[in-house]
Amino acid sequence: MRSRLLLGILLPVGLLIGANAHRLHQDALRAIDTAYDRTLLASAKTIGEQLDVAGTPDAPKLISEVPYAALEAFEADNRSRMFYRVTGFDGEWVSGFDDLPAWHGKLPDRGAYAALVDFYDDVYHGEPVRVAVLKQPVAGAAGLGVATIQVAETLEIRRTLARQVLVSTLWRQAALLAVIAIVVWGVVLFATRPVRALSRAIAAREDDDVSPIPLPSVPVELAPLVAAINEAWDRQAGLLAHQKRFVRDTSHQLRTPLAVLKAQVQSARRGDLPAAQAIDEIGITVDGATALANQMLALAKVEQLRQQGDPPRLDFADTVREVALDLAPLIADAELDFDLSAEPAPVRGHAWALRELVRNLLHNALRHCPHGGKLAVVLRRRDGGIELRISDSGPGIAPALRPRLGQPFAAGPNGGSGLGLAICREIVASLGGTLALDNRERDGVIAGLDAVVRLPAAASTDTASS
Repeated sequence: MRSRLLLGILLPVGLLIGANAHRLHQDALRAIDTAYDRTLLASAKTIGEQLDVAGTPDAPKLISEVPYAALEAFEADNRSRMFYRVTGFDGEWVSGFDDLPAWHGKLPDRGAYAALVDFYDDVYHGEPVRVAVLKQPVAGAAGLGVATIQVAETLEIRRTLARQVLVSTLWRQAALLAVIAIVVWGVVLFATRPVRALSRAIAAREDDDVSPIPLPSVPVELAPLVAAINEAWDRQAGLLAHQKRFVRDTSHQLRTPLAVLKAQVQSARRGDLPAAQAIDEIGITVDGATALANQMLALAKVEQLRQQGDPPRLDFADTVREVALDLAPLIADAELDFDLSAEPAPVRGHAWALRELVRNLLHNALRHCPHGGKLAVVLRRRDGGIELRISDSGPGIAPALRPRLGQPFAAGPNGGSGLGLAICREIVASLGGTLALDNRERDGVIAGLDAVVRLPAAASTDTASS
């Protein structure tokens, strides 16, 4: 955060300072030129005051006897050199440096000075110079005319002064940048103290500590982040509790069939039972342990699917028909009077979870239905939702069993692991529905059990996802 903030502030400010320094250097050069041009004009006027006219009125001749020493007073700090040239009435060289390039320009229409003067840049002996040109009227006994006086000055002093102004300004602006950087660094360091404190507090927690962070102890700006962390930890706490319960129940429930299996193997080795009978008993124990392990894995998978977010849109009717078709051999063996009625029922759920739900409920119904009894499955829309009703003709639920109904490993009198209904309740809860198990009475006598699942109907605008 500090690096990005510093870059975001110092980069544009630095670019602005660079552009401003360039413009300042140009302005300084122009201001210095204006000031030192006065010196050049004064030098030209000094030379002009020394001019005279000799000869005859028919052939006047310009005379200039100005020694170069007369210009030394205008040289600043001996860091610049001055040159001059005087040109006569007819453009002839009169005095000064004869190799100084002659002026061929034009006087400005509106000059800055009350004189016929022009200023321009040129090169003399490979060195840049600033030149002032003065048109000086000269009158004498022999006649009158206009002389041209050029005074040139090298640019060392001008450039030195402009550079000093630039360096002085850059130093102040660099100090300003340093102050901005220090202030930004300090402000960010101060403003992020709560973040660092929160980071240290989280880092110091135990691996299994998912207790919520107290919101009153954090700044307002961090409250949404802390609330999101607390929500995530709450989900994590539920997942950890489920995993601990799963591991505890798994170790407890698998210990019994494994102990029975070990005893049966030892008995078979001793020859306590005929080999065929011993193998049959071992097979029954292995089948029971396998079914128990599958159910426990199914219970864990329900929690995994719950964490995957919004499930896809499916037709529950297709799932009910598929499971009924899979269990058709069991229904035929029991010679049940089976009735299936399933109308289109769009719901949002995972296909595996819906199949597991229907399969467990039908298995329970088949286990409790008497031979040749009745079993009905009805799927329909009701009260804005989807209702699945599985009605068997078994003995129903005993009052003593109802308080423990749906709890893991709470088996009924007919045996089983007690996980079937627990899996069904977890699936229904993950889909936002309800599961009810009600005895069906006729003339005051229990005639069977109705397992009723109610799920929210998927909206017609929902689209199926893969």
